[in-house]
Amino acid sequence: MVQIPKPQPARKPRKPRTPPKPRESAAPSPAPTSADVARLAGVSRATVSYVLNNTSAVRISEPTRRRVHDAARDLGYVPHAAARSLRAGHTRIVLMPTPRVPAGPLYSTLFNDLQWALSGLDYTVVQYGSVGLRRDDAARAWAELRPVAVLAPPDLGTQGVEVLRRSGARAVITLGPQRVEGAHALLMDHREVGRIAAAHLVERGRRRIGVVLPTEPGLDHFARPRLEGVRLAMPGTGTTVFELPLAYEEESAAQLVPLIRELGLDAVFAYNDEYAMLLMRALQDAGVGIPGETAVIGADDLMLGRLLRPRLSTVRIALPSGPELAALVDRLVRDPGAAPESHEMLRARVVPREST
Repeated sequence: MVQIPKPQPARKPRKPRTPPKPRESAAPSPAPTSADVARLAGVSRATVSYVLNNTSAVRISEPTRRRVHDAARDLGYVPHAAARSLRAGHTRIVLMPTPRVPAGPLYSTLFNDLQWALSGLDYTVVQYGSVGLRRDDAARAWAELRPVAVLAPPDLGTQGVEVLRRSGARAVITLGPQRVEGAHALLMDHREVGRIAAAHLVERGRRRIGVVLPTEPGLDHFARPRLEGVRLAMPGTGTTVFELPLAYEEESAAQLVPLIRELGLDAVFAYNDEYAMLLMRALQDAGVGIPGETAVIGADDLMLGRLLRPRLSTVRIALPSGPELAALVDRLVRDPGAAPESHEMLRARVVPREST
């Protein structure tokens, strides 16, 4: 007997599954306002403004200040810089263009201290890397941030100063060897470093002096004035000066030693302590006596130079402290109509040690 299978009922086609709707993310909560801080602290919005803007013209008790700061912290409240700038008519930004040349320990320490000191005076320090922009083009880029003050490189032109002034900068301050019309000037004349280094070597009886010129990009800004300063000390001394290009590499220093011997150099001003230490090592490896055959002097007075044998003679450079410079910037910002001022920043003296 053969069983015939019963026909199966036709299956209904499955409905395609509808993908689940994505969960709607919760809308971000609105940013807390100064009114929220005022309600939580139990004070007026004006008091919140006085406290958070460090207004010194209004006396606020210390307990009230603490309540306002605690409320702002608990709510995550941050003052709106743009709104504050609109009310004040200017920002609290001090713009410092990023240096185009390698900054040694001396300048790095100065600029770090200056930034901390300006922050303590309620300024916001912004370092601006204007890559590829120079002079007036750079000034226009800086002006877009509406800084209240600019510490500018020495190649800023008169038109750039005017652009910054018109954009609201109350103080435009250049750092370099010469003044720029319309700007305040922090003068740093590196010729003095070379002049006193050379005078020291001449006083020690050296008459054939080499001057190291680093080949690294950007260092000409300091090296050339130092070379010029060496030459300023030479007239009437019967001394001859030789330029010594040197890369910051052991190979380059080793290759320079035969030239130093060939020229009969009895002294080298090696631009700074780092290049001096590099060259000293190469000279000693080649059996050159220091200072007997060739004296060596650097600059910047780095601690490592004191640990060498012989200890490295150097030019110690003194610059104003960060707080001193910050106080100067603050004073110039508060008096935007003041006539341009010039301040000599760089003081130098020789620290003689065993290498000369």
